Amino acid sequence: MAAATETPTAPRTRLPAGERRAMILEAAALLFAERGYDGTTLEEIATASGVTKPILYRHFASKQALYMALLIRHADDMPSFVEHVPRDQGGAVDLSAILDPWFAYARENGHGWQMLFRDAGGDPEIVEFRRLVRVRATEVVAGFLRRADAGPDPALVTPTAEMIRAGLAGLVLWWADHAEVPREDVVGAAVHLLRPAFAATG
Repeated sequence: MAAATETPTAPRTRLPAGERRAMILEAAALLFAERGYDGTTLEEIATASGVTKPILYRHFASKQALYMALLIRHADDMPSFVEHVPRDQGGAVDLSAILDPWFAYARENGHGWQMLFRDAGGDPEIVEFRRLVRVRATEVVAGFLRRADAGPDPALVTPTAEMIRAGLAGLVLWWADHAEVPREDVVGAAVHLLRPAFAATG
């Protein structure tokens, strides 16, 4: 009787460390956005990433470190949308040129917005980081208003910037719950409401 032949098994492919880290971040972002910091465990993140918990610990020392890595990445992206002041042919600030790519980014990275502006969980360091992100975002918008020579009396620039920041962040979160609304409609609504703040331009 002939001996049974064994079916050769394909060697397991070892992912590069950077690629594995990216997979962990992607899986964690989705879980954190859905369940919040307090409702997500490292075991769940490891399972969703297709790695063991010891492998996850090689990349991130704790759940806090993983969460903070995601917060920092998205917080660093935000100011890039207002580095320049685009203007239309009449010399007014072209709000659509800023807001359309901004809302596109927000839709593509919705988990980041959920973590920054909706999730209230986490330890004091995470809570403080979120607060600082809001402060920084307001400062960025205020700087844009000044560079654009827009808005009311200088004393009102910072409150106006805070209103714009909070309003846009809230609109992004509303849009996440109403995904059927076309982006152009969301952009149009934002432009309509923000245009008076830039009435002094040009």
